[in-house]
Amino acid sequence: MDLTYRPRRLRRTAAIRDMVQETQLSVKDLIYPLFVMEGENTREEVTSMPGSYRYTLDLLVKEVQEAHQLGIRAIALFPAVPEEKKDSYGSESFNPDGLIPQALKAIKAAIPNITLITDVALDPYNSDGHDGIVRDGIILNDETVEVLVEQALCQAEAGTDIVAPSDMMDGRIGALREALDEKGFEDVAILAYSAKYASAYYGPFRDALGSAPKAGDKKTYQMDPANAREAMREMELDEMEGADMVMVKPALAYLDIIYRIKESTNLPVAAYNVSGEYAMIKAAEQMGWIDGKKVMLETLLSMKRAGADLILTYFAKEVALLLQ
Repeated sequence: MDLTYRPRRLRRTAAIRDMVQETQLSVKDLIYPLFVMEGENTREEVTSMPGSYRYTLDLLVKEVQEAHQLGIRAIALFPAVPEEKKDSYGSESFNPDGLIPQALKAIKAAIPNITLITDVALDPYNSDGHDGIVRDGIILNDETVEVLVEQALCQAEAGTDIVAPSDMMDGRIGALREALDEKGFEDVAILAYSAKYASAYYGPFRDALGSAPKAGDKKTYQMDPANAREAMREMELDEMEGADMVMVKPALAYLDIIYRIKESTNLPVAAYNVSGEYAMIKAAEQMGWIDGKKVMLETLLSMKRAGADLILTYFAKEVALLLQ
């Protein structure tokens, strides 16, 4: 057999394979999502997310310090708000003494050069469990945006580096950019959840925060999983309104969307390796069905290969340890 082309030549040794590897996963790519709750000296494992915890503020700071020592440079914060502090308006979202402002100040005091990213949405604070204000079963867009502006300004005052609106209300990027600039927070960046789908992969996250909708679903504001062109339109609108970065959520079932958006924008593209994706790997690993670490790395590498510049993942610490 006379073969002129033998691609296997470049797979022959580990050294050669490393030399020609097209995509690399680095700890610098990772953003570590963390859950903060009230109380002291307590961490609670999320039942549906083995190895992922809700932390009281004192232990949260220690977890961030450990992550930072491993080379993780960015943290995304999410609050587990007690039910008694929730209302239909989500007013706890802009309480200057709330969980997120406290966490921002405490983490920045302990690790000044960490990058802090804060979620802008009402579902952790809303007694209805929706990302927006609900009236007669309808999620109100413009009224919600007004509250999101107050929330983002509260976070900026407390020291966030990047606000990340995940609510999917129309026009919120422009409103946030205008308000932040007017109040002197021109340096606070916006990471837009541009293509956020109405996905079944979010279940464990909602378990972690107790943020599932009390009635109905989120299909009137989150995107239909069947749609790709719509994702491009959402990304274009967010870019025009002043987003500094854009995101696709979830990631694994939407690698084609990551690729399309990466090909169409010069902005950094983030992918959210969501709770359901994490939980499936953890569950299969616990059952002995897969090599969890290898599947974890392969999964995250697929997101980088599709075009993600940044990956939000609950695996961040595990990956950082493996990449050392």
